[in-house]
Amino acid sequence: MSDAIRVALATSTPGLALDRDLPAMLAALRARGLDAVAVCWDAEGFDWSACAAVVIRSTWDYAERRTHYLAWAEAVAAVTRLDNPIALLRWNTDKRYLHELAARGVPVVPTRFVAPGEPPILPEHGEFVVKPAVSAGARDTARYAQRHRDAARRHVAALHAGGATAMVQPYLSRIDEGERALVFLGGAFSHAMRKGPVLTEPGVLDNDREAHPGLLPHQPSAAELDLAAAALAAVPGSHTPLYARVDLALADDGSPVLMELELVEPNLFIIDDDTALRRFTDLVHERAR
Repeated sequence: MSDAIRVALATSTPGLALDRDLPAMLAALRARGLDAVAVCWDAEGFDWSACAAVVIRSTWDYAERRTHYLAWAEAVAAVTRLDNPIALLRWNTDKRYLHELAARGVPVVPTRFVAPGEPPILPEHGEFVVKPAVSAGARDTARYAQRHRDAARRHVAALHAGGATAMVQPYLSRIDEGERALVFLGGAFSHAMRKGPVLTEPGVLDNDREAHPGLLPHQPSAAELDLAAAALAAVPGSHTPLYARVDLALADDGSPVLMELELVEPNLFIIDDDTALRRFTDLVHERAR
């Protein structure tokens, strides 16, 4: 395949081990005649400029080295096509983008950001969640009941000690009805999945929990599709993302609210939808050419 157009799917050591979509993506791209390779984003000596396109996939260890990661992405974007674009990576790798979306009228889970040096203000009623503003795969995230307030404060303090900004959000009472993940490819809705709650036990910080328990196909409601479209329309810039995953849940009144807008390295559940794999392959092929 020496004369084939080279496309790199950027991953990581955890991604090589755990990314369920990666083998299917590589096989589909190679079947289209592309020289598709999976490469850890921090691999030494790899020539990114030899690629017609670099598609960011499972770079799941970026949160611990965000500055280094964005510098790598900037260097790649200077020599070839990067999907998603560097501007979206800068914006989306810090969850303070939720404030910006809320200011633009997108219904989001109420979120308070607590920077290092600021005292945590915890909800006075109900359960709540504490997590870092820069994270992937729900790492360093825990659910707390009111009886766990001291543990929650220690959690915030530990995040601050590591230089991280903490997030505090209410734990949605209807989360047991499932988190919805709506996947968009090339700006168009592709498919959706629903999973069970991840933070099943209050007061427990467990970075080895299953990320997508009870995963099932989901038929989104009109309200969910409208919210997803509104969230994507509020993304700054004029670039249409190669991919996007819009994570939603139900508020107490049953209306959908945005939990996260994933534009960097989300699991796209490609192997769970044959049409999505073909669409993804078509888009990468078109953009690489």
